[in-house]
Amino acid sequence: MTAATIAHLLHSAAPDAPAIAAPGGEPLSFAALAGLAERTVAALNRAGIGRGDRVALALPNGPAMAAAFVAIAAGAAVAPLNPAWRRDECRFHLEDVRARLLVVAPAGGGEAAAAADALGLGVAEALPAGEGGAFALDIARPPPAGDIVQPPPAGGIVQPDFAAEEDVALILHTSGTTARPKAVPLTQANLVASARHVAASLALTEDDRCLNLMPLFHIHGLVAAVLASLAAGASVHCAPGFNALRAFAWMQAAAPSWITAVPTMHQALLARAPRNREILAALALRLLRSSSAPLPPPVMAALEQAFACPVIEAYGMTEAAHQMTSNPLPPAPRPPGSVGLAAGPEVAVMAEDAPRLLPTGAVGEVVVRGPNVMAGYENDPQANAAAFAAGWFRTGDQGALDGDGYLRLAGRLKEIVNRGGEKIAPREVDEALLAHPAVAQALAFALPHARLGEEIAAAVVLKEGSEATPRQLAAFVAERLAAFKVPRRVVVLDELPKGATGKLQRIGLAQRLGLA
Repeated sequence: MTAATIAHLLHSAAPDAPAIAAPGGEPLSFAALAGLAERTVAALNRAGIGRGDRVALALPNGPAMAAAFVAIAAGAAVAPLNPAWRRDECRFHLEDVRARLLVVAPAGGGEAAAAADALGLGVAEALPAGEGGAFALDIARPPPAGDIVQPPPAGGIVQPDFAAEEDVALILHTSGTTARPKAVPLTQANLVASARHVAASLALTEDDRCLNLMPLFHIHGLVAAVLASLAAGASVHCAPGFNALRAFAWMQAAAPSWITAVPTMHQALLARAPRNREILAALALRLLRSSSAPLPPPVMAALEQAFACPVIEAYGMTEAAHQMTSNPLPPAPRPPGSVGLAAGPEVAVMAEDAPRLLPTGAVGEVVVRGPNVMAGYENDPQANAAAFAAGWFRTGDQGALDGDGYLRLAGRLKEIVNRGGEKIAPREVDEALLAHPAVAQALAFALPHARLGEEIAAAVVLKEGSEATPRQLAAFVAERLAAFKVPRRVVVLDELPKGATGKLQRIGLAQRLGLA
């Protein structure tokens, strides 16, 4: 067992210290979590699944999902699925990551299970086995035969084969400017480095208690909440999904010292803060952390006043195993509108036309390098050639570093729509609309939104003689894509705007159409 592995993190605290819990529930201790990982990895090994094999998770948010992620990732590569995905979306992701096993709750895996059945994948149930998300892995249908890293011995007893630093521990998809999402393989070393970066940035100790409101199929919740807490020997209390009406009761039950969430969640909490003053007054919050989307400075100021603690804004992305920069804790400055200082990896600004680093104050593309940054997208040499330059990973974001090293983002180079932290590839929406028999052309684009930052919209040109209303087109997309990808505004045009070279102009389309 090496230092930079998830299995190693399970020995970061006293054995009886709390590790994972539901708000107000009995926790799973570090010793119990380590034992759970040993049993789970051994069960996977007996089924022929070992280091490097991919295990997909289709579990509801909460401590069981957190425990399953940690226990399985200790010996295999985890591929979490978004519960909002439709069957075809699940099938794409299962096929693309080459999953051999799908883990579901006893109630079933819904669309993910149906996709796994169609692909003939192995299926296992995570049966509840105690508090804090403890479970027993019941492999009801073994995976198809494949390369077995550690064949079971004749006696049938398997010593768990824990993953090494260089093994892939987590594989997620990140949307690009094309219709095909890119697979991001993150190693044990990537995840542990980022977890330790977050823990160091926030000065986490074994006394801290995180309330995680983030979905656990995103890098934010998995690393910043779960793994960073474990790396510090602290505990994480996992809510069953975000619900502004229940969040303050969860705060009261968990008594957290810090909360991590995206700006839209923080804004929803802020709206309900006045009617929950007694709960807020009883809390001993040390900080609020915000990441995954820009936090408007007025919201930051209002949060600090309402919650009586500093708001620490950070900047991250999947390819960097989450955190790249973070604002520091008081008494250091936290300039509103800044995403802070380099917090783990090296951060620089590069010229867009050449691999040349720019001086302080110059605006260019933000680039990073460090132990938390992925080695490259999976099976995508073209994307890797574009994503790396002179040893730096190109984030696709524009920004500038000031004289004190604080980074300010000026905008995104990519066309991705960031809907409150949910990333949407416009081309994926294009293709869904183009499947409609009445649509000749389609162009999805970002529409500014006061609360979410951006919303997805689309412009279409109908085939001659065909008819379809915006409502009908949106409903058509809803049958094919997850709800958050469905255009909230569909505009029917005679012709789509084109540039001088004849290319369709996606960026700035909302402004040109008078919608922003």
